[in-house]
Amino acid sequence: MGNAELRSIHIHPVKAFRAVGLREALVEPWGLAGDRRWVVIDDGGKVVTQRQQPLLALAVAELAPGGGLLLSAPGQDPVTVPVPVPVPQPGATVTVDIFGDKVEAVPAGPAAHAWCGALVGADVRLVHMDDPATRRPVDPDYARPGETVNFADGYPLLLTSVASLDSLNSLIAEGDRPDEGPVPMDRFRPSVVVAGPPAWAEDDWQRVAIGEVTFRVAKMSGRCVVTTTDQSTGARGKEPLRTLGRHRRFGGSLVFGQNLVPESTGTIRVGDPFTVLA
Repeated sequence: MGNAELRSIHIHPVKAFRAVGLREALVEPWGLAGDRRWVVIDDGGKVVTQRQQPLLALAVAELAPGGGLLLSAPGQDPVTVPVPVPVPQPGATVTVDIFGDKVEAVPAGPAAHAWCGALVGADVRLVHMDDPATRRPVDPDYARPGETVNFADGYPLLLTSVASLDSLNSLIAEGDRPDEGPVPMDRFRPSVVVAGPPAWAEDDWQRVAIGEVTFRVAKMSGRCVVTTTDQSTGARGKEPLRTLGRHRRFGGSLVFGQNLVPESTGTIRVGDPFTVLA
């Protein structure tokens, strides 16, 4: 495999908002520190993502000192959102429906709700996962007892490969919508991107290490309409799902990337060696 390394690190402080690139990150049991601890929900408690609201791609959430957020988006005044403190009484949390999982979370304040509502033109709220160690278990079909996850789609980290994206873009260029390529990596919203392994080698990985931190490869990542969303404009096309459907269909899923569960914790840094352990 040669010299494989960690090429980039990305967090999404608010699920479905634009990615934030980092030079280093702390790996916690439930994901990267600061990643997807916040999410927008509708008036029925269901999670709102770019699936329903592609313009969420235009919103940026920066981590503020103390764990809060600075939210910004074109045409809106920035707003600072402190971490809400759960009050130990009934009604202090709200029930969030994230793809059928019921998870308790703590609502942010009215200013945050109003800001998010103005962004998407709907009645929504911003909520925070106060205790990721207990709130949401990983899918038991692919988890070990006690493993938990933040508000990611299902697993603590998503890994993608530079060579696999290059291969996918070559396939798009050969297809009937070459004008929609090449697609950038941010369409896939990865946590970590590795360079060095050959295209699609990740299909066979079972355990990997980034620097000194080890991970179990839980399952391939099935992709959705979000990958067709331009992360700088919110506009949608057909790629890469059209090409994934022709070349990367595994059962009922169109696959790109691998979901990881940390086996240990520690800090990872861009440039760290990447090792396949099994």
